[in-house]
Amino acid sequence: MELAIQAEGLRKRYGDHEALSGVDLAVPTGSVLGVLGPNGAGKTTTVRILATLLEPDAGSARVAGYDVVRQRKEVQRAIGLTGQYAAVDEQLTGSENLRMVGMLQRLTRPRAKQRAAELLERFRLTDAADKPAGTYSGGMRRRLDLAVSLVAGPSVLFLDEPTTGLDPASRIDLWAMIREQVAAGVTVLLTTQYLEEADQLADRIAVVDSGRVIAEGSPDELKRTVGGERLEVGLADPAQRGAAAAALSRALGAVPLADDTGGLLRVQLTAGLNDIADAAVALRACGVAVTEFAVRRPSLDDVFLSLTGHAPADPAGAPAEDPDGGQATEPAGVRVEERSAA
Repeated sequence: MELAIQAEGLRKRYGDHEALSGVDLAVPTGSVLGVLGPNGAGKTTTVRILATLLEPDAGSARVAGYDVVRQRKEVQRAIGLTGQYAAVDEQLTGSENLRMVGMLQRLTRPRAKQRAAELLERFRLTDAADKPAGTYSGGMRRRLDLAVSLVAGPSVLFLDEPTTGLDPASRIDLWAMIREQVAAGVTVLLTTQYLEEADQLADRIAVVDSGRVIAEGSPDELKRTVGGERLEVGLADPAQRGAAAAALSRALGAVPLADDTGGLLRVQLTAGLNDIADAAVALRACGVAVTEFAVRRPSLDDVFLSLTGHAPADPAGAPAEDPDGGQATEPAGVRVEERSAA
């Protein structure tokens, strides 16, 4: 298996704070690795090291076959990088931004112009090509930012929370464009606070917390670590919680858990449709009225909560600061590491 990104034991310290404490990653060529973790977990620091913007204190990494410390120029020629916020020059037009980047990456003037036209068409920005980027909508600016990162035709693309602040329609639009790059053979490392985004795009997911990878696997593999399907029963009268819980426990052989209000019970299913039928019969037999009766699969939110001990941050909120001064955005089967109390 050819690896486009490989990191072993990456460490980075800022004063008394250890931002990375031994990150290991392996990303096969042409795949998408989603990197999840709470703010300050080390996601952005990892991306900055892999993109040669920072040097690690220890460990090693190779991107597109090149060492990120000893072969920085080769790595830079092989990668594209899109950060949390659009980095285009607002005074320049969309076309000028792309042509400028092409020239900086040593394309000839005619080739830079041609490449700009190609990308403007691909990202549906041709009609706005001669307008200042500062007049673009948020979605248009993010599309332009992604186009800028593709000017040189990179084989590896780093996307650090690329859809932060976008409306749902623009986010889905950008997802489609990312999929196009992957279909063309580009390898993508994606950090995101949107768990749905990782579920949609990633072949594998690495969960980062306290500066290291604490779990890794496909989305489905990670979901299975927190259990299978569960039945959620909404009670018309929370006072019937005791009767409902007893009925479900007898029928399914599992102890239901109640939410904070006591109006919703959750119980694990082990026998699929048979469990559902038994639960319905048991509740009806004891006269419990329900407002909701639904089967839920574990989500990445459940995985995140189980592994890190808290829910994901609100992506719409302001990101916390990484100690390095940047914005925190921060193999077969599942790998889960036990964390020490420290």
